[in-house]
Amino acid sequence: MFVLPLGDEPNPPGTPLLTYALILVNCAAYVFITLPLGSVRPEWADPMVQEYLRAWVDALGEPVSRGDVAVMYQQLTAYDLFVYRWGFRAAEPGLATLFTAMFLHAGFLHLLGNMLFLWICGDNVEHRLGRARFLAAYVGTGIAATAFQTLLSGRTDAPLLGSSGAIFGLAGLYFVWFPRNRVRLWVMVFPFFMNVVSISARAVLAFFVLVQNLLPFLVSAGVGAGGDAHGAHLGGFLVGLLAAWVVDRRRRSAPVGAADHDAAPPPPGTIAALVEDGDFEDAARRYVQLSSAETRRLLGERHSMMLGTWMAAGPHPHAALALFERHVRDYPVSPTAAEAHLAAGLLQVRTFGEPAAARQHLLEALALDPDPETEEQAREGLAEAEAMERFQLNRL
Repeated sequence: MFVLPLGDEPNPPGTPLLTYALILVNCAAYVFITLPLGSVRPEWADPMVQEYLRAWVDALGEPVSRGDVAVMYQQLTAYDLFVYRWGFRAAEPGLATLFTAMFLHAGFLHLLGNMLFLWICGDNVEHRLGRARFLAAYVGTGIAATAFQTLLSGRTDAPLLGSSGAIFGLAGLYFVWFPRNRVRLWVMVFPFFMNVVSISARAVLAFFVLVQNLLPFLVSAGVGAGGDAHGAHLGGFLVGLLAAWVVDRRRRSAPVGAADHDAAPPPPGTIAALVEDGDFEDAARRYVQLSSAETRRLLGERHSMMLGTWMAAGPHPHAALALFERHVRDYPVSPTAAEAHLAAGLLQVRTFGEPAAARQHLLEALALDPDPETEEQAREGLAEAEAMERFQLNRL
């Protein structure tokens, strides 16, 4: 049986620039470093060759014949030496190699598997966290995964490489925050079955974590066949789960308005002051003239929701949708984020007839543990979106 993940649904609005950038950097490292160096034979006199072979012999822990060393040298490439230098080695840990190791891969299949999961999980997590915190989560969980593997394997000279730890960290965040998402899989059981099926994202992640990592980890004490660092995968996933729990706990325990800078009276003449005074028409006119970057945290949570609600009820639905999407960009895990997702989702389904985009917002609202009224409205919106999708499919 052959299974290939194709993507997940629903997808968040906007372009996940940082996810694409990380995929590009990983692929560029493979194209410009792995491929060219993988076809180059190093010289026997190279001191790095001697060091590498000595480390290999020491790692075996048993006598090795000259013939074995000769065979090892015949299989050695310049990329092996590059990995030995820039992969993370617990015997000689370095701050630089903690980062460089995340962008090196053992081969094309290693790269492909990691990039597929980054493609599936990255956009949703980036949308939830914002770019800066998403990058911090990627790097932080990657480092934590390496540390976890190091604790298991000890001070070994074997280099650890790959983005798997960081991507399993993102998968842990995704597992907590997007319980209703589904993954499209191309399944082939030749010649009986070949089709694309949609399965719960949590079920897919649970399979990869439990069957492909936890079981081999228990059997092989962290390093399985082919040198897979199952300990790093599990460590990254656990840290991702913990990080999602901490973020959610902080959001729920934060007092309402703690992150809102409109608790004090806004300065006269500002858009927030116009909203406070009830001059929504002038506030909306000035707001729509600003670029997305200029509106970043321009309004506090209360004033943002007030202006968006007025826009949505009046002649400015497109501006209202943009405002609500900027609201969740600026306050992604705030108490009002669920309300903004709900408002954006209802606009998408009831005003613009876009059920797929609506579903993402409404599912995001439910994932944020909203109050009962918001939850009820989100579920009603989801039912409308699903009915609209069925109607559109029937028309096709």
